[in-house]
This record gives sequence, C-alpha cells and structure tokens, in this order.
Amino acid sequence: MKFEEKGAAILKASLEAKEAFWHREKENIKRAVEVVSQALKRGNKLLVFGNGGSAADAQHLAGEMINRFRRERAPLPAIALTTDTSVLTAIANDYDFKQVFVKQIEALGQPGDVALGISTSGRSENVCLALKKARALGLFGIGLGGGDGGRLAEVADLTILVPSRETPRIQEAHIFFIHLLCELVEEVLFGLGTP
Repeated sequence: MKFEEKGAAILKASLEAKEAFWHREKENIKRAVEVVSQALKRGNKLLVFGNGGSAADAQHLAGEMINRFRRERAPLPAIALTTDTSVLTAIANDYDFKQVFVKQIEALGQPGDVALGISTSGRSENVCLALKKARALGLFGIGLGGGDGGRLAEVADLTILVPSRETPRIQEAHIFFIHLLCELVEEVLFGLGTP
C-alpha cells in the first residue's frame, strides 16, 4: 500500500473509532463530566492511573487539570499515580506490581474523590484492583477502556469504552475523551465565557 493510501486508511479508521465512541458513550461521558465536576467543586480530587500509553494519558490529564486546558482559571486537584518512580518501584519490589496503584489509592484517596483507571484492554490487573479498592474506600471509580471492557467493566462505577479492539484506535479515542473531559469540566466550573 502506498504512503498516501496507508495514511488515509489510518485516518479513516481513527475518525470512525472516535465517532462510534462518541455516539455509543456520550451519556456515560456526560456522566463522567458531572461526577468529576461535582467532586472538584466539593474540594475532592481526581486520581488517574494506567500502564504504558495509558500512564502517559494519566499524566496528560493530570497536567491539564492542574495547569489549565483552554482558559485561565484556578488549578484543579488531580494526581497521576504513574509518576513517582520511588513509590512505584518500592511497591513493585516489596509487594507486587499489581499493588502499585492500590497502595496509592489507600494512601491518597478519600471518600468523594474520583479514581479514573485507564486500560486499553480492560484487563490490566493493577488498574482493576485499584478501582476495586477505590470503590471499597468510597471513591467513585471511572474505567476508561476499549472492546468489551474486560474486568474493568466489573469493578468501575462507570465504564466508558471505545468500541474497537485496535489499541491505536482506542488510545486515540481516549485522548479525545481526555480533552473533552477537561474542556467540559472547565465550562461547568468556570462558566461558558470565552476560553
């Protein structure tokens, strides 16, 4: 396949995945915006986590919340549980890699906080165990995944799934969700004025 044809095919697949995601999950996305906005308005925080590309997405989301997205506004409390290498390696070494997010949820999570676990397959055990722990501690758990959701769908209070089994398309739709969440939370909390 020629370069132009390959690029056009990938673009088409990406757009189709995002469009299908939006149409299938818009009510759940709306609910996620409401839950996150209400938690932040109450003074609670957002804890975000995932592995690999999803770890990068967690950091991306936390960075947009703490700094700003489209408008000048007060920082919003969000923590990516993927960034402290000392904590991650201590837990993985002394216990098990499955516990790297669980222990941080136990240490940092408070009732009313939101835990957002990202797993492309929905089968990342450390993400699923952390969402299960979050529920037990009174946090609201959002699972962001793809395909059939795997175990993520069982342990999250709200599951948002990209209807695809292709990792790149799922991750591209996850970035769409992250940007949509950031923009809409800003609008809810800081008004609909010019960004």
